[in-house]
Amino acid sequence: MTTTAPVPVSPAPQNDPASRNDAAPRMRYGALIAMMSMSFLLVTAEFLPNGVLLEIADELRVTPGQAGQLVTVTALVGLFVAPTVGLALPRLDRRSLLVWMAVAAAVSNAVVAVAPSLPLMLLARVLLGAALSAFWAMSITVAARIAGPERIGRAVVFTTAGTSLATVAGVPVGVMLSEVLGWRGVFGLAAAATALLVVALRILLPSVPPEGAARLSTLVDTLRRPGVSLGMAGHLLVVLGHFLAYTYIRLALERVRSDGEPIDAGTIILLLALFGVGGLLGNVLIGLVVDRGYRRLAVVSPVVIALMAILMIVGAGSPWGIGAVAFVWGFCFASWLLVVNTWVGHRMPDRLEAGGSLVVVGFQAAIMLAAGFGGILVDASSVVVVYLCGATVLVLGAVLFGMSNRASGDRA
Repeated sequence: MTTTAPVPVSPAPQNDPASRNDAAPRMRYGALIAMMSMSFLLVTAEFLPNGVLLEIADELRVTPGQAGQLVTVTALVGLFVAPTVGLALPRLDRRSLLVWMAVAAAVSNAVVAVAPSLPLMLLARVLLGAALSAFWAMSITVAARIAGPERIGRAVVFTTAGTSLATVAGVPVGVMLSEVLGWRGVFGLAAAATALLVVALRILLPSVPPEGAARLSTLVDTLRRPGVSLGMAGHLLVVLGHFLAYTYIRLALERVRSDGEPIDAGTIILLLALFGVGGLLGNVLIGLVVDRGYRRLAVVSPVVIALMAILMIVGAGSPWGIGAVAFVWGFCFASWLLVVNTWVGHRMPDRLEAGGSLVVVGFQAAIMLAAGFGGILVDASSVVVVYLCGATVLVLGAVLFGMSNRASGDRA
């Protein structure tokens, strides 16, 4: 993921009234909806095993922990694919790349739907991990082509909205359908939907040709730009702090009391749903201002999430209060990819693929660190300690983003 190409906006004939303003081309909403659909289907497929974990484990005669590696392997693969897919395919049109990644995701879901053993399913999930990382690494470049550099944040909001929608509806609906179709039937349905998406992507997305040479050194050179390494370190810490806390949100919710008694399972589901609803709304509202306010949002959002993590612990005696906390937390974090991708789009418009790759690498590395370190913490101490550590890491991430703005002289 190392192309040095500028924002790929092709010159248009002067007599074409629809393209006289190269800086603000006509928004292709069909293309943006196709990108949102791809985000929705990929993220739904990524986390669907979590919702049907026991059913998978029972049928394959493995432990739930072993079945859980179906999710872990996607993150591991993504960590390696994100910075190398551009290097491996330097001349492939980025529309074609996304089409092939959708094919890979469809094949992955289809194999999972029929695989008789866990090893074969894990191999299939490698394809999904590659598709996920390639999509996110290329999404900024494609968004810039669709909407133009001045409205890149408004375009990216569609892809992040797909992620939020998957969190709110995709996985829960998949779990409900599994009661009717079985878990294999749900993966088969996901394969069919992704196959249809292949056609939509090919028709609706504009051509996005790569320009310039792809080199691994470009990633290093990008990190050497003023403020970029600090911002990327801040991004990693923000995601790490969030997942340190969110991974164990069920344990935190188990501490919530209503009239001195533990809350029931239905209330826990409602509180988790509030997180997703907040995220969906956050994408829409923050998307309206992100192109102008991404610098401040990159600092303010992590601080607010840190505060919510602390309130999740100290406010455990009030279900209504915890509901508000979950909503605000979801509002701020679900739009984080929108904020950080807009930061990349405005700060390094000539290095969109390199910047997008670094964002994905930071995200996947943070998820893996949170899973390992958080598990050790929660076993050795308590969920309270985990949440305090998460809040501290989030604040450190906000500080680094503030420092990155100063290092680059970007204080607007």
